[in-house]
Amino acid sequence: MVEQPRDILAIEKSGGFKGLYHALMGRIAPLDDVQAEDLRIGALLERVKKNPPREVILALGADVEGETTALYIGKLLQESGIAVTRIAQGISAGMGFEYADPVTLTRAFEGRRGF
Repeated sequence: MVEQPRDILAIEKSGGFKGLYHALMGRIAPLDDVQAEDLRIGALLERVKKNPPREVILALGADVEGETTALYIGKLLQESGIAVTRIAQGISAGMGFEYADPVTLTRAFEGRRGF
């Protein structure tokens, strides 16, 4: 699940994901007067109900609005018993640690995987 259709294009170009997509057409942003009901969350829930996937991957931005949206949707989906995961976030390839902020470094360690 992504925020915008352009996010789908970026993921497709990477070749790193083979599955179905759902674009929310935004994210929860109270300061911009965007509420959950303004997004395609209902369509996502209906889609998941009709054809339950093994997993829903939340591929949303790492800012406050993306985090809020991920938490909201994650809780809704977990109630249905579907596995919900979030894409890993962290250090960009080729980036030095000295340029990373503390939140990015923390997420890089949290999102680590086996070698």
